[in-house]
Amino acid sequence: MAEFPKISAMGERAILVQFEPVIDENLLEKLLFYKNKLEEFYDEVKVEVTNTYNSLLISYMFTIEDVYGEVSALKRLFSEAKITKLSNRQIFHLPVCYDEEFGWDLEEISSQKKLSKIQIIELHTAPVYTVYFIGFLPGFLYLGGLDKKLQISRKKEPRLKIEKGAVGIGENQTGIYPKSSPGGWQILGNCPVNFFDKNLNPPCEISPGDKVKFYSVSKVEFVEISQQVSEGKFQLKKENYEG
Repeated sequence: MAEFPKISAMGERAILVQFEPVIDENLLEKLLFYKNKLEEFYDEVKVEVTNTYNSLLISYMFTIEDVYGEVSALKRLFSEAKITKLSNRQIFHLPVCYDEEFGWDLEEISSQKKLSKIQIIELHTAPVYTVYFIGFLPGFLYLGGLDKKLQISRKKEPRLKIEKGAVGIGENQTGIYPKSSPGGWQILGNCPVNFFDKNLNPPCEISPGDKVKFYSVSKVEFVEISQQVSEGKFQLKKENYEG
């Protein structure tokens, strides 16, 4: 049985901390606990700590002079830390319009999964999703918790342009494109909310460990919300989450 975490240098300016090769909320709790510990540990040092499903990457703004000493210090930190449960999590309620104008792949999903469009919408809006991490674009939320009935492969040939706000599914995940981008996810709707603003602190209001719940809106409601967003008047519905 492998021993985790594994801590190793990644070039001259980064250290990778790898955990069990699984995707679940227990590991996410552990990752985010250690991420907070690392940010406290490096409080006066210029580093950035990012997480994926099962790893932490510590990126230094300078060349690491003593890699062995740095890795040893991190091993002590991890061995001595006492994991506590995540707190201050929030659940965000996000509007999605599943109109045919936005649901580019609803027909294909319906055909492959033998589900009506109404069933697809019900299955997609029912779960409380977990935000595991943010990437590949700034503000792109990787959400776990997709109903197995909706799990579907990504497209064999990615589209050259997915519209900003497009809500897609790929394998066992769902996510929202925060800006126009190439992409291969199956698109079933659009969310008119902004997810990243470099002028805000933090630039993305939603964080790993938070929860997301989608709710369906009509085309008319979508247009109204889009207008409110553009005028800076839309208030994202959120509340503390205890789960």
